Order: sequence, then C-alpha cells, then structure tokens
Amino acid sequence: MIEKESLKQKILELVLNSDRKLSQPAIENILSSQLNIKRKEIRKALVGLISERELEYTYIFGTSYVEKSFNRPVKISSSVIVKPYNMSYTPGNADIVIDIFPGVSFGSGEHPTTRMSVQGIEYALKNQRLISDFHNSTVLDIGTGSGILAITAVKLGIQNGIGVDTDPCSISEAKKNAQINGLKNRIRILKPSEQPDAAFSFITANLRFPDIMNLFPVISKNTKTGAPVVLSGIRPEEMNAVIDRYTKDNFTCLLKSEEKNWSCMVLQKS
Repeated sequence: MIEKESLKQKILELVLNSDRKLSQPAIENILSSQLNIKRKEIRKALVGLISERELEYTYIFGTSYVEKSFNRPVKISSSVIVKPYNMSYTPGNADIVIDIFPGVSFGSGEHPTTRMSVQGIEYALKNQRLISDFHNSTVLDIGTGSGILAITAVKLGIQNGIGVDTDPCSISEAKKNAQINGLKNRIRILKPSEQPDAAFSFITANLRFPDIMNLFPVISKNTKTGAPVVLSGIRPEEMNAVIDRYTKDNFTCLLKSEEKNWSCMVLQKS
C-alpha cells in the first residue's frame, strides 16, 4: 500500500505536469491504473490536498477540474513567491514576495507562461547577472497584464519599470499591484501610445506568437546592447520560428524552457 504522503505527491505531480486540465474521475482513473490502489484512497488524498489549499476545484462550461491552487503563497521560481495581497506570509531570507490583487488580468502566476517568464527574469538578473550596473536601468513589459513581470524585474534589482497594455482593466490592476508592492513611484503603467521611444535595459513580453513575431522591430530598436529579453507565450512548435526571427539579427538565445506545451526563451542583444 502506498503511503498517504507519497500518494499526495503523486497526485500533485500528475496535476502539475499534465498538459491538459484533469477532472477528479480522470485523476482517479489514471492513478488507480498506475498504482493499483483503490479509487477511494485516491479520493481521500485528493480531498486532503484541497483542504490544505494545495489544489482547488475550477469550473469551466459546467465541468469541474482539479488544478493547482494559487489562493495561497506559491513559489514560482527559486526566489519568487506570489501570494494574494491580503494574506500574511513570513518570507525566508532569500525570498522575493510579490503581492497580486485578485483581478481579471492575466498574470497571477498560475499559467506556465507567467512562471517561465519569472524564471527567465531571475535567470537573466540573478543567475547570469546580465546587467552589472542597475543604476538608471529600466524594464519594459509589453502586454503587462497584472504587472507581475515588471514587478519581478524591479524587485530583482531593476531601478524602474514601464508596463504597457491595451486593456483598461489590466492598466488599472497593474497600477494597483505596483502600489500594493510598494512600487507606485518606480513602475509606470501606460497605454501603447504613451510608451516612450527609448532604449531599455530589459524587455519582457508574454504574448502570443503573432504578436511576438510582429514586435521584433520594436523590441530590436528599443533594447540596449547587451540587454536581456524574455519572450513567452509561445508554443513549442513555434519556438524555432521565433528563434530564427530574433537571432538572425541582433540577438543571441541564452535559454529555452518548456512547460505544459508552452515555451519561453531568454535572449540577449548582441
């Protein structure tokens, strides 16, 4: 008989690594077949994970699914913890805590493209130290959503940030998130028409493939020499086209990552 905690870990791994949403019956079917244990044992462990807020039920078009819960502090990279803004949390010495107001804008940390983007920012700024002097440094986050990527970059050392979005809800919520993270005076949230025509120390863009491709001239023009760029929102089958577009001129690809049928890359301006 598999131990209770081991079964919980198996359930977590299944949910987190699946490239599709899983219902409770689907989880029971998969694990009862794999582990040769009774469905009621799986159900009991699953209920435990939900009561511990590791997992939660979500409902889409009348169907319920089991997914990772983000109504709690969640570590999405080696340093970055994302949590609901009104929830208490005692950080470790190396933790970087980002508070996110629960809104409708993309970027709560639950989507793979957001997690990989945060990990890419940490790789560029903390692991590889691609920016040696943060004095007067500025990050541009194109399609900022909740503002989480601009906030991450600033909390990892960038002096100032600009988040750009076309959606009024995202603009409002990103401003609120900058404020609750104590960065109201360091991060500006703008409409595209308000974006300054300047060279930036860092650019992030978590968008879909057509936008990433179309933004090449803008990103190329507005990235300082030697500056990192994090691109996410790309499907694995689209990755080569993006790399070809960006590395043909001006950029070197330093890192590629993939999670749940989504991809991300870290580039550096040549």
